[in-house]
Amino acid sequence: MIDTHLNDQRRYRRLIKKLIYLTITRPDITFVVGVLSRFMYQPREAHWSAALKILAYIKGCQGKGLVYRKYEHVRIFGYSDSGYVDNRGNRKSTTRNCTFAGENIVTWRSKKQDVISRSSAKAEYRVMAHTACEMVWLKNLLVELSFRQFGPMHIHCHKQSAFYIAQNLVFHKRTKYIEVDYHFIGDAWTKNMVTLQFTPSLKQLADRLTNIVSPQVFSNLCNKLDMLDIYAPV
Repeated sequence: MIDTHLNDQRRYRRLIKKLIYLTITRPDITFVVGVLSRFMYQPREAHWSAALKILAYIKGCQGKGLVYRKYEHVRIFGYSDSGYVDNRGNRKSTTRNCTFAGENIVTWRSKKQDVISRSSAKAEYRVMAHTACEMVWLKNLLVELSFRQFGPMHIHCHKQSAFYIAQNLVFHKRTKYIEVDYHFIGDAWTKNMVTLQFTPSLKQLADRLTNIVSPQVFSNLCNKLDMLDIYAPV
């Protein structure tokens, strides 16, 4: 079948806008909705078919959602990952990160980076900076709500070269193409606000949150994110 442009593009845009709104409470569809949203102005039949499959998935698990539990701590940690030049159209990488407070997921994001990274380490370094900013914002919010965060916040990442850039106090020529704003992560690490922890790809929640994975891996991811279906049989 020839993949042609949709005749009624407004219908596709209305559907994607509603799905974007749904991602506020459904991190399991964040990646695929983010990909389909890139074709808002030139959707094709294949994109419409993919959007209908999302609706079929949502209809099959209408009671699925995040469960927030009470924990004895409000420790903040996050996962960061980047798909290096995974967009074949403009060669831009995709930022992927999620943050937790007291084992409960608070924020998650899958966003195409604004600039083209010249290496996978730089792409990862940028998303680590975004994650650190969100964690600092979350910490300040909890302090205003009379919660206290003790000790540094942990960022889980599986790119060791990005660790070396963040921990290098004297930025060498390999980082001169990175905007000054992104060196925030290096300053936060120096002040012991955040710590960097190596996490294998199999345990990287941000990677699984925004990548094409098998049904079994996808199901395990939903369990780790505390997503339960209240209508599922016990």
